[in-house]
Amino acid sequence: MAVTTTVTGPACNRVRVGQLKQVNLAIAHLQPRTGITQIGATEVLSQSQHTAVESQSPPGIRNDETDMVDGGDDIGQGLFSCLKVHFRLYYAPLEAQTLHEYRYTITAPATMNPDLSKLQPYPFEKLAALKAGCNPPQDLAHIALSIGEPKHPSPEVALKPLRECLALTNDYPLTKGVPELRKAIANWLQNRFSLPAGAINMETQVIPVNGTREALFAFAQAVVNRSDEALVLMPNPFYQIYEGAAFLAGATPYFYGTTRQNNYQPDFDAIPEDVWQRCQLIYVCTPGNPTGAVLSEAELVKLIEKSLQYDFVIASDECYSEIYFDGIKPTGLLQAAVNSGHPDFKNCVVFHSLSKRSNLPGMRSGFVAGDAEIMKAFLLYRTYHGCAMPPVHQMASIAAWNDEQHVAENRRLYQQKFDAVLAILSPVCEAQKPDAGFYIWLHTHIDDTDFARRLFDQKNVTVLPGSYLSRTVDGQNPGNHHVRMALVAPYDECIDAAHRIKQFIETL
Repeated sequence: MAVTTTVTGPACNRVRVGQLKQVNLAIAHLQPRTGITQIGATEVLSQSQHTAVESQSPPGIRNDETDMVDGGDDIGQGLFSCLKVHFRLYYAPLEAQTLHEYRYTITAPATMNPDLSKLQPYPFEKLAALKAGCNPPQDLAHIALSIGEPKHPSPEVALKPLRECLALTNDYPLTKGVPELRKAIANWLQNRFSLPAGAINMETQVIPVNGTREALFAFAQAVVNRSDEALVLMPNPFYQIYEGAAFLAGATPYFYGTTRQNNYQPDFDAIPEDVWQRCQLIYVCTPGNPTGAVLSEAELVKLIEKSLQYDFVIASDECYSEIYFDGIKPTGLLQAAVNSGHPDFKNCVVFHSLSKRSNLPGMRSGFVAGDAEIMKAFLLYRTYHGCAMPPVHQMASIAAWNDEQHVAENRRLYQQKFDAVLAILSPVCEAQKPDAGFYIWLHTHIDDTDFARRLFDQKNVTVLPGSYLSRTVDGQNPGNHHVRMALVAPYDECIDAAHRIKQFIETL
């Protein structure tokens, strides 16, 4: 049986065109690479219905009154990522400006994993399409606040081992990691989260990973029993890896809202019992991406008790935990487990990274720690997955986890930027400092995609629409009327961006 998916794509990469009179849509595709058996335009999404015509100008419009655009749109994810839809679009150059989208239906052979068709475009693909056709002022340098990629200098304490241990590239790495790294991680966890000495067994409860992104995805593949009607719970808005991990593990995502009305905190009590009964895995993100909200110890303990009652696994994404303010450290899941009388960390697993903490996003280094039985199964999975951390990176990671001086300096730099940016923005909008992390989750009084597109078009500043980080549930998208601003650029760029955003908001 063939697999069919429907993808909404932009007309001419979302170029802003005049009011369409007729559309000439010619479609081509790349059969050899994927074995695609069918592709077609099934629906025109616009303010009015238009009829596709053959290779001529739209009826009633002379050739010299039309512009013709040849466009191409890469569509789909995974299986369909190499497809390109080509089209030719005639339109009249009228004053009225309208964005038009087209919906394509793709049928693929059943030899591929059908769950690939469930993967949605990544937020930054949607953002690129949104910005297409804009003409930002050339006298203003572009400032990107959209991607959460740390830009502070990588610490010398980690760079030095990278330079000095290059000879280790001759050695295959251990999936489990060298003992020195696991010891450094165990010590860091105990010191940072005030765990008792010996609370973390470096032999059975710690696994180094190549950044939390790959680990968060791989984890679901190891722990979900796809023979059941499995649910994987995740916050909404959320880090899109959670959803992809659930789909590829054969599970169904269930989104629990973290909304403005609830101070961006989850309401675990509002989740129905039948959902908990089907839950096999829940992702929590604390501090949250994009909201910056931190779960209290009481909420984490409540979740631990539910996991023991309904027997599901908690995956706590804590990769922003070291970017906090005023000395207020976010509580971790393992800390809550110990403090609530569960020193074996039953059903509890945490994910940490050096990307944000130590400004080492390109090194891809982090760890997973917690319940020894779950770690045993995850290590078995990773042995076959083939994702051991390179030995050179392990040496640099040891040095990074053993040093706190560079982490304190990192926090100081973010504190400085937040103080300055919020002083500029607060008079004109509801910008607030997050509990932790480096994002401002800005509430907007106009549509978030309109805000982001117009800001880029007028001020050459890129932010990420909140609706791209969320899913619509019961007719509501909790990311609507929000944009995510990552204060990762240098101080002067953040200040410049804040002034431009302020000027833009004052025109709304």
